[in-house]
Amino acid sequence: MKSKLLFIVVLGGAGILAAQQASAPAPVPVESEPLHKVVFKNDVVTVMHLILPPGERTQYHTHTHDRIAVTLSATSTTNQKWNEAEGSAAPTKPGDIGALTLADASYTHRVHNVGSTAFDVLDIEPAQRPATPSPDVAGPVAAETPSARVYNWVLAPGATSPMHTHVRPYIIISVTELNLKMSSPDGQSGSHQVKAGDFHFVEGKVTHNLSNVGATPGQIVEVELK
Repeated sequence: MKSKLLFIVVLGGAGILAAQQASAPAPVPVESEPLHKVVFKNDVVTVMHLILPPGERTQYHTHTHDRIAVTLSATSTTNQKWNEAEGSAAPTKPGDIGALTLADASYTHRVHNVGSTAFDVLDIEPAQRPATPSPDVAGPVAAETPSARVYNWVLAPGATSPMHTHVRPYIIISVTELNLKMSSPDGQSGSHQVKAGDFHFVEGKVTHNLSNVGATPGQIVEVELK
């Protein structure tokens, strides 16, 4: 009796999943998913901004490149791969860093915001994996894929990161509002009042440090292409 009941439960669950898949729109490339807005794109990298309101799901969408995700808000989300059940809810917070390495040619999923505030995230997708990754590392690596390394600088008021060198193109992202000062070894410096979610693509070789010259804690994430 128990085995028969288990079979019925499993069969029923499979039927529900099949019905959900049948009613969902067909997957689209991530750049065509309505809530993923392309905010920067060049020959080497694409940056997309997703703001997912509470209770809503993205459309099923397909990633064909490795991905770095930098979360900008606190909420709770689930992940559902194509032809699989919806995963368990997981909390998010500003500064969370996700690194997706494609195991196959593509990855198809959708995201459900089960929290009470908008899910705000920047997705960074390098255009290709390098045949020979750069061995030069700018600092402690917080996360990485075969395509990119991530450096995470959490700066208390008055704090300064070590001087470090980027030999590859990178994207600098402000996770928080911050009065940011950048200084180079020759003594030149500049200050910038940045907002949460501000980012900038830097192509040339750069040596600098990062200082929080404001009165509140700050966080900077640098995503460097390999």
